[in-house]
Amino acid sequence: MAESFGELLRGHRVAAGLSLTRMAALVNYDKSYLSKIENGLKPPQTALARRCDAELEAGGALVEAARAVSDRAAGPTLDRRQVLMGGTMLGLTFAGGPRPEPNEQVVAWLRTSFESLRELGKQASPVLVLEPLVAQVRTVHALAGETPEPTRSRLLLLAARIAEYTGWMSQEAGDEQGALQWTNCASELASAGGDQEIASYAFVRKAGLALYRQDSISTVELAQRAQLNDRVGPRTLALAARREAQGHALTGDRDSYERALDRAITLIDSAGRETRAYPVLGSTAPDPIELANGWSLCDLGRPREAAAVLDHALTRLPTSARRSRARFGVRRSLAHAMSGEVDQSCLTLTDVLDDVAQVDSATVRMDLRQLASTLGRWHTHRAVREIHPELRRVLRQQI
Repeated sequence: MAESFGELLRGHRVAAGLSLTRMAALVNYDKSYLSKIENGLKPPQTALARRCDAELEAGGALVEAARAVSDRAAGPTLDRRQVLMGGTMLGLTFAGGPRPEPNEQVVAWLRTSFESLRELGKQASPVLVLEPLVAQVRTVHALAGETPEPTRSRLLLLAARIAEYTGWMSQEAGDEQGALQWTNCASELASAGGDQEIASYAFVRKAGLALYRQDSISTVELAQRAQLNDRVGPRTLALAARREAQGHALTGDRDSYERALDRAITLIDSAGRETRAYPVLGSTAPDPIELANGWSLCDLGRPREAAAVLDHALTRLPTSARRSRARFGVRRSLAHAMSGEVDQSCLTLTDVLDDVAQVDSATVRMDLRQLASTLGRWHTHRAVREIHPELRRVLRQQI
């Protein structure tokens, strides 16, 4: 019979020469709670498994064991192949007669209109931008169908870029199936326009969907698939390596994580020297690799290191980047809480709760719920009591 999570944890702890009291202190959990975990009286939390795995240098074994417990509790899930094959090109058909051929001015206006929606998407709820984004995809795609080359390809690529961003906003609105459909739509539009960049980046987006499902295997596989095309630029390859690193972090595989992260850093430095063509894909943060590093150190069970990295990285984010500030600000507060720095966790959370409320993100609230659960261990602490009402208000917020 395979070892239970509790037996595996106890075995690693004893092998490391640590008492239960010392182990509890290292991971900032109550000793009695840890005892219940070891004796099979409580199911393991993923966050606890990562902390224990890191402290005991278990090489991801405890993370994998905790995931197995969670999978058994969840019951049967949708096959990964079904998820990947589930989205097909959305039917883009249009009424009306022939339109005048768009000139350069019209194409430039369409691009500017999309960029305006993208700026709004950085600061506000996805529901404010989804409907106009869908209308833009349809309009630009319709124009492309009635326009000769070379303008036709330019319009198809613009439609693909808008569709890719529509997929991201769908994910932010909590619609994973819609996110997958629009990502597939973007890939097909890009291929029709003769571009490999967006088609490859679509795998990075799908890897992001897997990451938020805590599906580390699919995250790594999809991110690696995005790196197979040698005709794409270093920036897309860097973002793919970044996503691969995040997938390795979920499994607790620090060596593979560091190799992928080093590759991402090298590629992003190379991308900084290239002439960047439109459409620009992915994060526009000053240093997306540093932010991902801070994020992943938390998943690797190194919350103190994560907090230090994110403390620095967040100072470089402009105030207009509210979605990024909310996402990584909550993760920073979570890192401080997991380190036992309760006052600092509450202080940093106060700084970003308004951003969280404004951007109304389903993915950010996933981390916020984990943070609320972590802070709940110190529910009698003054700082926790003071921030709790506002935290509950934001968590109750509906998209």
